Amino acid sequence: MATFGNLSDRLAETFKNLRTKGKLSASDVDGTVREIRRALLDADVSLDVVKQFTAKVRERALGDEVNRALNPAQQVVQIVNEELVAILGGQQRRLQFAKNPPTVIMLAGLQGAGKTTLAGKLAKWLVKDGHTPILVAADLQRPNAVKQLQVVGGQAGVPVFAPEPGNGVGDPVKVAKEAVKHAERALHDVVIIDTAGRLGVDAELMRQAANIRKATNPDEVLFVVDAMIGQDAVTTAQAFLDGVGFTGVVLSKLDGDARGGAALSVASVTGRPIIFASTGEGLDDFEPFHPDRMASRILDLGDILTLIEQAQSAFDEEEAMKVAEKFATDTFTLEDFLAQMQQLRGAGSIKKMLGMLPGAGGIKQQLENFDEREIVHTE
Repeated sequence: MATFGNLSDRLAETFKNLRTKGKLSASDVDGTVREIRRALLDADVSLDVVKQFTAKVRERALGDEVNRALNPAQQVVQIVNEELVAILGGQQRRLQFAKNPPTVIMLAGLQGAGKTTLAGKLAKWLVKDGHTPILVAADLQRPNAVKQLQVVGGQAGVPVFAPEPGNGVGDPVKVAKEAVKHAERALHDVVIIDTAGRLGVDAELMRQAANIRKATNPDEVLFVVDAMIGQDAVTTAQAFLDGVGFTGVVLSKLDGDARGGAALSVASVTGRPIIFASTGEGLDDFEPFHPDRMASRILDLGDILTLIEQAQSAFDEEEAMKVAEKFATDTFTLEDFLAQMQQLRGAGSIKKMLGMLPGAGGIKQQLENFDEREIVHTE
């Protein structure tokens, strides 16, 4: 199921009804805004955010900019798109690196939000970007948390600093402090601290997180939130913001059949940007968050830019030139075809890539039935 699948369908339906109209009356606008409001509330977007959003859309849709337009439906889609981008944080915000390394990144959030796996994803992404990160096991509460981080570090090919066994043994603040010193000595330019979560927000959790923050003075404190928990995500985010403070948000499990409202609310409610999104189980299912691209995905306008970036990272330019020459000179063989298939597979899930094309919502059924194994079979 695509991110915000249900919300996308509802909005598409709403806009479809507008397409038949040559000019929009005030009651058309009100009807549309009412539908959008319902769709957002059903997707679990927070009420305050929905109120602000629909008021803005209504005001702009009734303003001059729509009446003069040739196609009112397209104009309204554009207004909704721009306002969605604004709720999602407006500009993309990148990670801030320290002027003098190491850059310290602390991960905070509730148990089950996917912090430990996310630490591995972030580390792997940083390695691709030419950094030398180290993971720090400062969650000494949860059974096997240290072991899990070591496994994830192994999969990501990144060292793990874990002087304490955990399972209730060791002082997380001390571990975090030592980790920064160790990173300076061992020339790691980024330190990623995995901290303990709890099942709910409590004073002890906040105190520990706040102490780790004080002790390490991190450049970024990233709040990891499970995109599938709906309204609770916003409440938890607010509690963490007051208790510990954070500089950015990471959405995990954005690939699930999330109603997704949390994701749409958390940036506007906390005033902190969403910096990354985790889009699947694998360590590579992780991407910087672009508010404009996410808005286009929700409105089924496609996400061509992410698609191009994924293709660029998987396809070898020289290889592509060679293939083009072979086509031109009729020397393209089955071996070449196989190599092409393998490059395509290397770019990631084909189903996901097709889902980024504009209008993919219209062929959702076919996408669901697409079997990636067919490609293996063809190879």
